[in-house]
Amino acid sequence: MKVNQKENVRALVSLLKEVHSIAVSTGAGISAESGIPTFRGKDGLWKQFRAEELATPNAFMRDPKLVWEWYDWRRGIIGGKSPNPGHFVLAEWEKLYPEFTLITQNIDGLHAKAGSRNILELHGNIWKVRCTQKETVMENFDAPLKEIPPLCPKCGALLRPHVVWFGESLPTEVIHEAFRRAETCEVLFVIGSSTVVQPAASLPFHALEEGAKVVEINLEPTPLTSSANFSFLGKAGEILPMIDKALKE
Repeated sequence: MKVNQKENVRALVSLLKEVHSIAVSTGAGISAESGIPTFRGKDGLWKQFRAEELATPNAFMRDPKLVWEWYDWRRGIIGGKSPNPGHFVLAEWEKLYPEFTLITQNIDGLHAKAGSRNILELHGNIWKVRCTQKETVMENFDAPLKEIPPLCPKCGALLRPHVVWFGESLPTEVIHEAFRRAETCEVLFVIGSSTVVQPAASLPFHALEEGAKVVEINLEPTPLTSSANFSFLGKAGEILPMIDKALKE
């Protein structure tokens, strides 16, 4: 560890021992450390389709069976992955601080699997389904699914993945609460995020405007790096346990 990084950890730990309110915003990077692939771009091909062709309301209306086959395949991959040490540290911190909120762009459910409870899922959750008739949301951990496409057990209507698709808006209440927590916390961690995808990319800048300290953990510099109070380049699964160890010493 470089000297300046040791000093960064020391200064950050001093801060963390004094605050009561923490918010955390996570992106795909923390999931990638658990072996979950991205499903967009050239590596996101499934059969002859790309995610942008399948994760849309129109694709679902046109061929719900095809879309559900893709999600069933994804659920099979994600279901075999486990939270990494970074996930577990965040779950532990939820117990340490009176106010702790975890805001995530990820739909894989790994934060909940690690034990986090106070989670705002901006893009939904692949382990939840929603009735297209009554809008009822329920959990479904079947992998593989028992039937494709799955039907609502209450009314028999078609179920859809409870995720935000291309062309859909993020849930208003969730995004408003995410910004409220970012603007009222004392420290905001931004972990594994490129900070280019809106509206999540704006969270740390709103936090800074309201006087919060921002901590970035990412593999490479981002548009946030120069503005963050603390910036750590590396894996969340290594850096978060390092900070946690120093915090408990």
